[in-house]
Amino acid sequence: MDLVPFIILWYLVITSIGCIFFPLTRKLFKFFPDQGYAFSKVIGILILSYSIYFLSSIRILAFTQLNLIVLLVIFGLINIKIYLHSKDKKLPINFIIVEEIMFLILLVIWAYIRSHEPSIRGLEKFMDFGFINSAIRTEYFPAKDMWLAGKNINYYYFGHLVGAVITKLSGIQSYISYNLILATLFALGISQAFSLGYNIAYTTFHKSKRLALIMASLTAFIMNFGGNLHTIYSLTNGYQNEHTQPFWELTAKFKFSDMFNIPLVLEKLSLGYWYPNATRFIPLTIHEFPLYSYVVADLHGHVFDIPFVLLTIMILYSYFALHKKVEELYEYIYPIFLGFLISVHYMTNAFDAPIYLLLIFCLSLWKHKFTKKFILENATIVLSFILFSLPFTLNFEPFATGIGVNCSPDFLVKIGKFGPFLFEKGNCQISSWWMLLTLWGFFWFNFIFLLIKTYRQKETLNRSAIFMVILFSFSSLLIIVPEFIYAKDIYPAHFRANTMFKLGYQAFIIMSLGSAFVFSSIKDSLKKDRKFGLLYLFLFIPLFALVAIYPTFAINSYYGSHPNNKVSLNGQAWIAEKYPEYLDISTYFNTYVKGQPVILEAQGDSYTDYNVVSAYTGLPTVAGWWVHEWLWRGSPDVVGKLIPDIQNIYESQDLTLTKDLIQKYHIEYVIIGSNEREKYKNIQESKFEALGKAIYRSQNGKSSIYKISLDR
Repeated sequence: MDLVPFIILWYLVITSIGCIFFPLTRKLFKFFPDQGYAFSKVIGILILSYSIYFLSSIRILAFTQLNLIVLLVIFGLINIKIYLHSKDKKLPINFIIVEEIMFLILLVIWAYIRSHEPSIRGLEKFMDFGFINSAIRTEYFPAKDMWLAGKNINYYYFGHLVGAVITKLSGIQSYISYNLILATLFALGISQAFSLGYNIAYTTFHKSKRLALIMASLTAFIMNFGGNLHTIYSLTNGYQNEHTQPFWELTAKFKFSDMFNIPLVLEKLSLGYWYPNATRFIPLTIHEFPLYSYVVADLHGHVFDIPFVLLTIMILYSYFALHKKVEELYEYIYPIFLGFLISVHYMTNAFDAPIYLLLIFCLSLWKHKFTKKFILENATIVLSFILFSLPFTLNFEPFATGIGVNCSPDFLVKIGKFGPFLFEKGNCQISSWWMLLTLWGFFWFNFIFLLIKTYRQKETLNRSAIFMVILFSFSSLLIIVPEFIYAKDIYPAHFRANTMFKLGYQAFIIMSLGSAFVFSSIKDSLKKDRKFGLLYLFLFIPLFALVAIYPTFAINSYYGSHPNNKVSLNGQAWIAEKYPEYLDISTYFNTYVKGQPVILEAQGDSYTDYNVVSAYTGLPTVAGWWVHEWLWRGSPDVVGKLIPDIQNIYESQDLTLTKDLIQKYHIEYVIIGSNEREKYKNIQESKFEALGKAIYRSQNGKSSIYKISLDR
């Protein structure tokens, strides 16, 4: 099993970072029983990654393995000093052991699952892998766009940079580290959620370890394994494609008498239920959640941001729900650190920055009312956010072009635009109430019971309960917002899909924590209010069962069809079977070519196997996936106007024109392979012999790399 040594090396690198930064972490979370140990890895990785990003952006330090090690040594010395100056040097050894074992087991589990189908192919994996490889090749940031030569990446790619940092530190090839990054995000998501749930419950429910374990386990499970109530459709014969129907209008798979035949029920449940439908239930929209992301394995910004989001929530609870215990000094540290985290969210998954900034405003208003303290605190957070995000914002142009108003009345459509607001004709999509309940009913059920319990028991002094009410209320607002407004992008029919996706994703994470809290809270008061508690449990169990069975559909569907494959973390192994010449070409570039010289390969449409070399090497090609660049740059012409030039370079018999175009785009290497021959039927390969020399040829002679030398 070739995955074992890679997992061990990867684990040692990440754990070493966590150990180095634990003194700082325990200073931030000193009031919690585990002293925030589960968050030390994330804090360390964040600070290290941002430091090299900032120092490289201002040309002080190049992005190299040696410089990363130097920074780690410096941070290690700082953290040793922090520990030596701390009053309480006692470490939570039991928690460290438990949380470390948990992280390692989870890392191994998902690496093993992923090893059954490790291919970095399909959906948008080429994009994510290209960002990581471009960052790895970058000496000084910003990183170059691998699909638009001469331009920098215009995307929120800080998470991909973080992946590049760990990859470079470990020395593991990126086509293996891609899958280890995914396993790490899975392990961090669960271990951090567990720590968050435990710490909140312990500080809320009279230091009860039993309730803390219950909330910790539920938080980790619902947030990272849970689905939604859409799984109720597994009990029916389903609906056709996007023609969704209420489940009660569909025929059931089994009779009532069959319900006691467990083997039959389990067999029929898995038949005809397609797990992605839970994320595409409302027509023309997207409403994903963490487990779906882990399964399909696209390393998008919203997945990279999960550990950072959990760190933000941990800080928010520490600062706002436990503020009476926070030392005076922390009232200055936390706002600055929150500003830093908001900048991280913006650079990693842009939507998350305004989401958590608004949540901070709500919590700050609860804590301080509208006072001078409220103004100063939020001004500090906003200013810190602006300053920390400068290296990114100076090289990034947002691609949302305005705020669209859903179902604009005719008189506003005639106006068309007012300030940032857009009133577009025909853009009217309203979610049915039963669809919203199917997606969010489990969470709203818990929210309602929290409100009732708070009212019945007059828990006005329970800061944790109020904190959760605010989180639930805020999350419900995130769900409702896309019914009224949306961020305008390039997609015509799916105009509110991204807005619903990004807001709903965070609502799922936040309300997973809230639901675990409600269960633990009602469990805590079960003896005092038995009837209320039993009613809750009676309703909770079937709803939770529907949420909890989602992994059996998703994981089995995606990975169960590859049971006989040799387990491996090699994400490029598929190329050897499908495009062996491109494996050789990519390996050649990754072995012998340093920096980021411009290559030329066939330009292809999004979600295809075109532009595989630029994705697998991080080398910029003249133009790559069309729709993606259209989204990132705001115009189809960005790639569209380059397509004739690329075609002329490959097909034109005019040597002078070819030379001029090669010089125009500073092309140093020209690739000819199966994609190029398929797209450019009249390819003129002989002219590249005159313009350079072949530095690679496949055994069948049909694929080549030409190194261009126009002075020949």
